[in-house]
Amino acid sequence: MYKNANGADAEVAEFPAGTAATPDRAAPAIRIVLPGCSAPAPVSRPRWERRYATLAFCVDLLCVLVADAVVTFGYHWMALPDGRSLALVAILPIAAMVALASQRSWDARIIGSGVEEFRRIGRAYALAMAVLAVAGYAWGTAAGQSWIFGALPLAAITTVCARLGLRRCIRRRRRRGEFVWSVLVAGDSTEVHQLLARSSEFLESGWEIDGICLPVDSFRGKAPLAIDDVPVLGAEDDIVDIVALHSFQAVALLPSSGWTHSKTRALSWDLERTGTDLLMAPVLMDLVGPRLHMAPLAGLPLLKFSAPRYSGPSWLVKNVFDRVLALLIVAFLSPVLLAVAVAIRVTSPGPVLFRQTRVGRDGQTFTMYKFRSMVVDAENRLNELADRDVGAGVLFKLYDDPRVTRVGKFIRRYSLDELPQLFNVVSGDMSLVGPRPPLASEVARYGEDGMRRRLFVKPGLTGLWQVSGRSNLSWEESVRADLRYVENWTFALDLSILRRTIGAVLRGNGAY
Repeated sequence: MYKNANGADAEVAEFPAGTAATPDRAAPAIRIVLPGCSAPAPVSRPRWERRYATLAFCVDLLCVLVADAVVTFGYHWMALPDGRSLALVAILPIAAMVALASQRSWDARIIGSGVEEFRRIGRAYALAMAVLAVAGYAWGTAAGQSWIFGALPLAAITTVCARLGLRRCIRRRRRRGEFVWSVLVAGDSTEVHQLLARSSEFLESGWEIDGICLPVDSFRGKAPLAIDDVPVLGAEDDIVDIVALHSFQAVALLPSSGWTHSKTRALSWDLERTGTDLLMAPVLMDLVGPRLHMAPLAGLPLLKFSAPRYSGPSWLVKNVFDRVLALLIVAFLSPVLLAVAVAIRVTSPGPVLFRQTRVGRDGQTFTMYKFRSMVVDAENRLNELADRDVGAGVLFKLYDDPRVTRVGKFIRRYSLDELPQLFNVVSGDMSLVGPRPPLASEVARYGEDGMRRRLFVKPGLTGLWQVSGRSNLSWEESVRADLRYVENWTFALDLSILRRTIGAVLRGNGAY
């Protein structure tokens, strides 16, 4: 019996012993390759990939031309630039587009799927600025600096904003099942099940798991017909035939006892003829980003996972950035802070602020501040509501909590009750972005599944848990989001989470 993505028992049909067929598919045929036989017909890439890449190209070109025009007619409107600068006006869009092409910024497989898209855009514009600056210096025109250091940065900003708009559109379509790559997963059944539990995350990135292949040994007894409603199409030895038959765009290999180096290499060669991508999941699936490196050894590509670092210049920058930005936010939102404080004081007896001891970095406790959103004796009434807990873990969660005041419901929906934590950020007890600050009682119940690694960094006012669903997340999903942040922190990740937090707060989803 398997568990589905929601934690409930999932029905798993089984093959009778000695068979390997699904109800609507014939048993996998034995592949016999005879001399002279033609290779499998290549799988054509989805048409939407080409359309989307073309749209991205046109949008990028428009951004460059607009930025070029803004500098030309805005900055130099009083006097026409000289001939050399006018030549740079014409050269700049060409140089920018060539740089974007050199970084493969229109590769449909990375568009709308992660930070790699923006990393390539940043490298392209940096390259264009460097090349044009050197060329302008050699050519002897100083006037062109306004285009090189004005138009190109402006074009970079508008390009990123435009790509964010395109990403939002494509993610909206992907939630409806459009603009996705069909993926065949191969591996042990337990590994496949763990991957399927996170299928919603893959769908947002454009991967839809439509089929499963299991090790050959699985078919010697009773093999499942499906795992979490995804059909088992055959054995791992039949991957190439299954890909050609069902036109999968990618094959994802999970850890399996049946895979060897030689078999994996042969599979990669076979899939080349079908035009299908080959994805290989490392054993440690949540480790990505700066900790993941390729370390070739005697021609064998190895994945190297470097140890995480929680100190150094980058963390110093994060600390300074957090405190300065928190002060600016407090100054900007001071009228809102005052209005919420007055509303709480007028509508409910008791203090405006709620103080609670939380556990921070390295297990150090601190006093966390929030606007009071519940009645004064809320903690004393906790035992009365224990049987209505829906937290599914060490967290206490309750829909329509009767302890929440009228003002509390509003400020909770839009996370206004969290604003006093900005003072915790200024004092250095918290960060703007980080894991959720736990209670001491929660820490005492942490198991051996890595949850204590959340204490390696400062807790945050917001984090991956906030932008991934807030209180709608199960305990396991919340822990996985926090651990993913701790294991893979980058300053760019913080900026991305801060940007996504704005949308999560305005939508109010998962707040109760």
